[in-house]
Amino acid sequence: MATPFTTYSLDQLRTRTSAKWRQYGPDVLPLWVAEMDSTIAPSVAEAVNAALTEGDTGYAHGDAYGEAFAEYSKRHWDLNVDPAYTLPVIDVIRGLTSVILELTEPGAPIVLTPPVYYPFAMIVGGTGRTVVNAPLTAEGRFDAESLEKAFTEAAALGKGGFVLISNPHNPGGAVHTREELTMLATLAAKHGIRILSDEIHAPLTMPGYTFVSILDIAEAADAIVVTSASKSYNLAGLKAALIVTNPASSEFVRSMKSKYLEGPSHLGTIAHVAALNGGDQWLADVNKDIDRNRHLVTELVTTFLPGAKYTPVEATYLAWVDCRALGLGDDPGQVFLEKGKVAFSSGHVFGPGGEGHIRVNMGTSPEILTEAFRRASLAL
Repeated sequence: MATPFTTYSLDQLRTRTSAKWRQYGPDVLPLWVAEMDSTIAPSVAEAVNAALTEGDTGYAHGDAYGEAFAEYSKRHWDLNVDPAYTLPVIDVIRGLTSVILELTEPGAPIVLTPPVYYPFAMIVGGTGRTVVNAPLTAEGRFDAESLEKAFTEAAALGKGGFVLISNPHNPGGAVHTREELTMLATLAAKHGIRILSDEIHAPLTMPGYTFVSILDIAEAADAIVVTSASKSYNLAGLKAALIVTNPASSEFVRSMKSKYLEGPSHLGTIAHVAALNGGDQWLADVNKDIDRNRHLVTELVTTFLPGAKYTPVEATYLAWVDCRALGLGDDPGQVFLEKGKVAFSSGHVFGPGGEGHIRVNMGTSPEILTEAFRRASLAL
């Protein structure tokens, strides 16, 4: 029986016109940007098709996204979210940018935990704020000593600021534990630094691990989350996202609602609400595909890239492979592209600690994933 990742053949996928399949020529196998080679949740297809059939293509209105997210959060994580403390935005990047612009001054420090999702550094630079790095441990976890040093440096600037985290972490796939998040929150509060958390990968948490939102950490009462159904339900082309807060940050949401004009499209909202309300079974099937593939990559690394290191991710469909022992330099991704005609994400763009790594999109069939690593082996 076909699964979400095995429904479409390579020939069918190559007819797609999205970035993943159009960035490179037809001779390149693309496993880079975070799009899945999957089906769409039936609830989403039905809702969007109904809107198109009925001509329901006007402006977005109301709190349907916040209400759907609140129900989803309670159902999956036992997390209490008040829809009144949510704000729909175009996408996660715009949401993070808006929070930083609204709640910090120019030059304020934004602490990052590299290697981390590379647009974070772009957001900080684009808003005129100051990057302060707190590198992860070699195992891809928060480092208390590193955080203490970064928070001390940030506090010395005297401008408040945020620590911007990826929860679960991209790349690396770590699901931050309650103990790790409490440690982070305690240190941040000690130095007057607030927490801003990108939790877009939360629904893609693998069996045996438990996602904990920063909103569920008592020591982080004034934390702010930006999230979206786009990653877990493969809806990047139907943009919508959500800023979510606790009561301690409710005034920020009220203020933003009175002046924020860059909300999601109506169709994007319809799609995301349908995903959260009716896509549980489809997502469970997707996570089974990811679970299979994250272990398959262990075999593929051993077979085709002997000497490289990989630990199965705890969340996301993005494998993080350490290729430093292969002698391919700081950007092995470029070598694999040139010699093997396979496109992975280059690790160095994720910041300090990413050199010599690649990020592999596992959101595809086992056959395509296997062919990708076979091609990569041609570079050795």
